[in-house]
Parts: sequence; C-alpha cells; structure tokens
Amino acid sequence: MKRMLLIMLTLWMIIIPLHHTQAASNAQRYTWNLADIYPSEDDFNKDYEKAAKNIPLLSSYQGKLHNESNVAKLFALQEKTARTLEKLSLYAHMKQDLNIEDKTAASLKAKLEVLFSRYQAATSFIEPEILSLPKSKLNDFQTSKQLKGYRRYFQELLEQKKHTLSKKEEQLLAKLSPITSDAENIYNNASRGDYTPPVMKTADGQTVQLTEGNYLKALEHPDRAYRQQAFQTFFKSYESIKNTAAATLYASVKADELYAKARRYKSGLDAALSADDVPEQVFTNLISGVNQHLSSLHRYVELRKNILKTDQIHSYDMYVPLVSQTVANQMRFPIDKAQALILEGLKPLGKEYIKQVKYAFDHRWLDVYPRPKKYTGGYNTGAYDTHPFILLNYDHSLDQTLTIAHEIGHAMNSVYTNQTQPYRYSGQSIFTAEVASTANEWLMMDYFIKQAKNDEEKLYLLNQQIDQIRGTLYTQVMYSEFEKTIHDQVRQGGSLTAEDLNALWLRLLKKYHGPAYAADPEAGLGWLRIPHFYDAFYVYKYATSIAASFELVKQMKKDQTGEATKRYLTFLSSGTSDDPISLLKKAGVDMTSPQPLNSLFAYFDSLVNEMEHILRKQGKI
Repeated sequence: MKRMLLIMLTLWMIIIPLHHTQAASNAQRYTWNLADIYPSEDDFNKDYEKAAKNIPLLSSYQGKLHNESNVAKLFALQEKTARTLEKLSLYAHMKQDLNIEDKTAASLKAKLEVLFSRYQAATSFIEPEILSLPKSKLNDFQTSKQLKGYRRYFQELLEQKKHTLSKKEEQLLAKLSPITSDAENIYNNASRGDYTPPVMKTADGQTVQLTEGNYLKALEHPDRAYRQQAFQTFFKSYESIKNTAAATLYASVKADELYAKARRYKSGLDAALSADDVPEQVFTNLISGVNQHLSSLHRYVELRKNILKTDQIHSYDMYVPLVSQTVANQMRFPIDKAQALILEGLKPLGKEYIKQVKYAFDHRWLDVYPRPKKYTGGYNTGAYDTHPFILLNYDHSLDQTLTIAHEIGHAMNSVYTNQTQPYRYSGQSIFTAEVASTANEWLMMDYFIKQAKNDEEKLYLLNQQIDQIRGTLYTQVMYSEFEKTIHDQVRQGGSLTAEDLNALWLRLLKKYHGPAYAADPEAGLGWLRIPHFYDAFYVYKYATSIAASFELVKQMKKDQTGEATKRYLTFLSSGTSDDPISLLKKAGVDMTSPQPLNSLFAYFDSLVNEMEHILRKQGKI
C-alpha cells in the first residue's frame, strides 16, 4: 500500500560523456521498444481516462472504513488505479529520458502530474482513517478473510499506531511537514545554485573548471603536485558556503530528532530504522564491526604509501590508479562481448536466471548507447505490468560492463518478484534493493579476476575490487558514524557549527585511514559534499547490502547441491512480503550477527594480501 508509483533504482549512477555513436544497423536492437508499454498514444490516453474516472470513486469511501467489506473494495480499486498510474508514469518518464526535448513526453508528464496530484488528494484519508480506528478493529481486519492478502499491511499499521498521534496533532504535523524539507532546499540552492566550481591551470597552461567530473579525473592524474593543487583548489572553494551548510545540516538534524520525539521514538535513528523494519542491532553491529577491523583498511593505505613511495598518503593520493592505465584501456568490450561475458559470469545463478537475462538482452530491455539529449546516467526501472527497462550510456569500459550486470540484478529482482507476488508486495525494501545488484557485481568480478591474462591485469582488477569495498563499506560506515554522532549531539541539546563538523570529519578520516594517512585541513569540509545526510541514516544500507550479497554469493559458490541458489532465487521472488531482515535470514544470511561482515573483512584482507604478493614478486615494493 505504500508502494511508490515509480520505482527507479538509481543508487549506482555513473555519468559519462556522450561520445559514442553506434552504427545505424544496430540502432533499433540496442534501444528500448516503448511499444511494449503502449503501442500508441491512443492506448496511453485510454488508460489515462480509466485512471481519471476511478479517482472520484476512491474519495467516495471516506468515512466508511469501519467496515471490512468497504476496505476490501477500496483496496481493490486503489490497486487498479495505482497500477494504471504507474504504467502511465513509466511511459512518460522513459520517453522524456530518451530525448529531454521531446515535447510530447513533456506534455504527457504535465498531464500526469495533475492526475497524480488528484490521486494523492483522493487517497490521503485512507491511512489516517484506518489508524484512527480502535486497535481491536485493526486486529479484526488482520484476521478477516476478505482482507487476508493484507495481513502484513495491517501488522505494519498496528506497529505504526504506537507512533500515531491524535487527529489534531497529526494535522499539525502534516501542516509543518513542508517546513522540514526547507533545510535541504536551502542546502541545494547554496551547494548547486549559488556555488560556482573553481578553475585552475593545468601543467600545459590550459584553464580547467573543477566540476565534479573534472575533479575526479584530476585525482587520478599521475602528477602528484597537480592532484594536490586540484584538491586544495576544489575544497577551498567550499569555504564560502560552509556556514550556510552547517546551519542547514543542523536544522535538518533538529527536525529529525523533533519528529522522532513527537512520535515517541527513542531517537532519529530509531525512527529511521523503524521505517525500514530494521532492528537497531544491525546498525550498531555495522559501526562496531568496521571499527574492530580498521586495521585492514590501514594496511591498504600503508600499501598505497609504499607503491606511491610517499612519506604519507593524503586525500589526493587515494584515487590515483596503482597500475598502468594501459590495462584499463585494454579491458574494453563491445556490447555483444560484454553481454556474453555477463551470461558466462552469472552462471552460478542457474540456467533459468541466465535464460531470463538472455531474453532481456535479445528483446530490447536495454537502451545502450549515449545520444544527444538522452539522459546521461544509468538505471533500472519498470512497472508491475511491464517488463523492466535499463538505461545505459555504454562506453565499452569494464566499469560500464559491471553497470550492466548491476542493473540486470535489479531487473531480475523485479522479474522474479512480479511473477510471484501480488502488487501490494512487489517492489523491494531500500534495505534489500541493492543486494540483487551487488551480488551480480561480486560474481562478475570473481569471474574477471579468475580470467585475468597476466599479473598486471590481475593487479588492476584486485585494486578495483579493493577500492569498491573501501568506498561502499568503510567510507559509508564512516559517514554513518558521523551521522550518529551529530544526531546524538543535537538530541542532547548541542549545536553544530562548521568548525565542529570539520573537526569531527577530520577525526574520523584519521581514525579510519590510520597512521599512514595525513588528514589535510581542507578535507575537513568533506561532510559538506554529502547530500545523503539530509535523508537521515540512509547511507549505512550501502554497506549492509554488499555484506549481505557477498555472504549469499559465497554460499552459492560453495554449495554443490544448489540449495543456496534456490534460497537466493526465492529471496529475489519475495518482494516486500516480509520484513527485510527475515527475508535475508530465509535466504541464508543473518544481518543481526557479525558473521556477514566478518566474511567480507576476511575477503578484503585476502585481496590486499594477493595484491601485495604480486607487487613484491614484481619488485615494486
């Protein structure tokens, strides 16, 4: 019932330049077929009219939800309308993503925005009215034969009822809710609207503006002095908005904690975790587990120092490749080759899974190449009544090959779920959504590492894998520890200034990266560049997802009986039919225990060991 109208899994988005042109003969094969959604605009309009007619009928149930028969009829009508709106929205958004200047798509989106607003207004009474009913009535609904398919929904509502206020209080919170997003809006205006990326001179005298993309390229430059100049120029440019950013973050955290207190949660963390049905133990285990294994990251930073032959590693030394760029240039795959590699690398998931992936490749589920006016990121999307669609901007790189595998993971998750679950339990919890995608990445990198032609290629792949774990596990947990610290500080009556935030960020950088790392003063502004902090306690899910998927993949590789793979495919089919922790337990991984994290730490250590061994053999350290 809380399912989003359009689920767009864009957590792993890569922006790439629009420079590749595919031969005309392949133009259709590697593009979406939007006729799979609506063969014509007339078909779109027919569905639009159906949804429009249903909306007044939805609001006619207001005041009548004490009767289980009325609730059942309303839910059936709401699902029918929501499914139609989802399909309409999918078509309009995808059409515009193929060409931002498509006037027909813009017109369809504008029509839908009005219709969706009417739908939201017509259904806004449902949960407040149900929650206002006595607990005994909710218990009756949960055991009702007519509402049998909604038992989990009513179970969640009973949990929510503990945190539901009186009608007047709820109305007041609803009126105040727009204000709570003001802090993020002000931050966005300051960090994007009012902020101008700085410029610097390159070694050959050219002037370059340090946009996000250019800055990341500069950090990979082999000239250390150039990297340092880019780093210092880039971070000093944020000095002008640091006080505004500190004030907006403080306001956002205060709003989180006030909301939690008003709804009788222990803290902002408790409120955020409760929304995902995740016990606090999962979060605290993650923080403590990473802190107990910081020595593994320290070893890697020390290895970087030895390879780069520097006294200490600075922030601007953490992204420069440790092997020749020649290897990266050699690991390029035409799209047909990339798809063949993916079909091979994902074989541990079984014949049926591979058959589904091949069908996706052969039936235009992917829009592959960059084109002028096309959206420049990458994502998987779809509706319950359509197959998934994957948008790419493929450039033949290993990175983009892994992006295909990642998005295919999301797509297959939807395929298996939609084949098994009713609409109300389709989709995925944010906590589990990245498991299916990162599992595919683990399998593909394992395949690539085993297929490495020589030590240089293997070193390149090992370094890629190490940095992926570093960025998704250690870095995201450092962010999560920062979040918890500032929320605790505000809840206990403290304030947040730019100086406080800088000092905390530098302490965490030093703690996480160890004695070989030098925490430059400019790096203290790192907190300012993380917009996720305005969506409290979100980033930890990146870390839990890769720990869960790593453990599941490990079990599938070890198990000769196929039972682990069956459990995993059942997990892909489960949608939101149970809470995320229970679904993962059924699949074979207990996220309330330290074991999944310990497995990942052991793997990280093995990668560093192997990299160190090859480098010693080559005499490079």
